[in-house]
Order: sequence, then C-alpha cells, then structure tokens
Amino acid sequence: MPIHYLMLQRNSEGEPMPAIAAQRLQPVLSVFWREEILSARGETFTGRLYVPAEVPDNAGLVLHLHGGHFNSGSPAEGQAVATALTEAGAVVFSLSYPLAPVQRFPETLERIYAALEALARGRNRWATRGAPLYIAGEEAGGNLAAALAMMARDRGGPDLAGQILFSPMLDACLGTASLRGAQAGPVGCRWADGWADYLGTPERAAHPYAAPLQATRLAGLPPALLISGQDDPMRDEAAQYAARLGQSGIAVRHVEFSAPTRWPQAYADAAEEGSCLCKSCGEIAAFYERTAPS
Repeated sequence: MPIHYLMLQRNSEGEPMPAIAAQRLQPVLSVFWREEILSARGETFTGRLYVPAEVPDNAGLVLHLHGGHFNSGSPAEGQAVATALTEAGAVVFSLSYPLAPVQRFPETLERIYAALEALARGRNRWATRGAPLYIAGEEAGGNLAAALAMMARDRGGPDLAGQILFSPMLDACLGTASLRGAQAGPVGCRWADGWADYLGTPERAAHPYAAPLQATRLAGLPPALLISGQDDPMRDEAAQYAARLGQSGIAVRHVEFSAPTRWPQAYADAAEEGSCLCKSCGEIAAFYERTAPS
C-alpha cells in the first residue's frame, strides 16, 4: 500500500489552504498533512493534522499520541502510525505533547486532556460536528491514550467512540515475560528509565491513570482495539489489558501479529504490503466501522 506525504499548499496570497480544499487539487495523493495549532484554556497545542485524500462522509477525528518511552519521541517519529490511522478513513491530529522529565504525571496528562477537549469542541473545523472522536497511541502514547479514556469517562466527556492502542506501556512494574525477554541495550533499560522520568516518584505508579493495567475499575470505557506482535516486549501487557477490558464488559479486539514484526521499527516505517502496520490499517478501518454512530 503506497503512502505519500505532502505539506499543505498555500494560496496565491501565501495563506495556508484548508486541508479539504488542498486534497481536491491533488486527488492522487493518499494523505495530506500540515502543522496545526489548537487553542484551549488560554493554552496552545501544536501538532500535525493528517487528512485522507478522499474524506469519508462519516470520517472520525482521532487524537494521536506518538510513541517513545515518555521521555522521547515526536510527531515526526509517529508519522507512519498517524498515516495508517488516516489511511483507514479518519482525520488525525498528532499532538506534540510535553516529554518527561520536563513535565511529568499528572501534569502531562492534564495538558493532553485539555488538548482533547479543544479537539472535541472544534471538530467541525476538520470533520463534521457529529464526527466520532477517537484516541490512539503507540508505546508511551498508548499509555496516555488509555489514561485519557479513563479521564473522559470519569469527567463526563468528551464522549469517545473508541481507543486504539499499539503496544501500549501499561504497567510500571515491568514484570511481564515478554518484557523480561527483551534486550534492554548496553546503557540500561529504556522502559524503566522512561517510567522513572514520567512518574518522578514510585508511589505515583499506584494511580490508575498512570498505570492503566493496574486500574480496578474499567467498566464504562469506550470500545478498544489493541495491536501488538509476538516479538513485541509490550505483548503481554496488551493481552492482559484486553482480557481485563473484556471481563469488564467493554467491546475489545486484540490483534497479535506473528513474528517477526521488526518491532519497534514496525511503527517507524511507512506501511508496505504485508507489513504489520499495513495489516493494521484493515483492522483500524473495521474498528472505525464497528464503532461509528448508527
């Protein structure tokens, strides 16, 4: 599946052209993106807005949180996943969120929640007023997306149509078999370092928003799609979370791709025919269809 990227064009007066107008001028390209700014509570949020060349009438709007280990990553590095989410039939805003240890839990999560509220209020700018709203993320971004789903439930909104979690980091204990079997590298464990930078103090790991796998109340969350691979260190966390969501009455699908998936490079490379990210596009499209308002 070829994927193309294009910075949004400008009109004759040098002003950025709306995403929808630009895609009509270049219908051969499958995805458009441009830098975008959200404003809420006197704050501004920057990121990348991705728009499919052909926008479905019922296209959803996705807040995407890039991968890394809480202390690394960027929207640029999350481009392949954001594009897959877009190719599946949605408009995607990939947020540039604050990294640890400059900002930690819960301040990081509060800022992302404010961005989600801003996206929900202004959804008719990029989709339609009634467009279903989704959250998605890979690795640390998957943790943040899962936590946002809990916050939205507990605070009475925004209403979410679903959550899409790619290899999410959900448990600060780092005790699963799949993670123990991973090669941390010569300078230490990047997952442990990321958790330490994000939490700051160990007791924060007890908060359900910090480590969603340890949450005792999962009822009332939106439907979930979890994607992992047999050679993914987060495989066990994804499987356990999917099982717990199902036990709590949440509609959930967990897809585990056969090894080798080339994790974590699988989330950095553009989707190609047969790749796990390309296969994910079909799963995501089906998830959009299942969860779209009737």
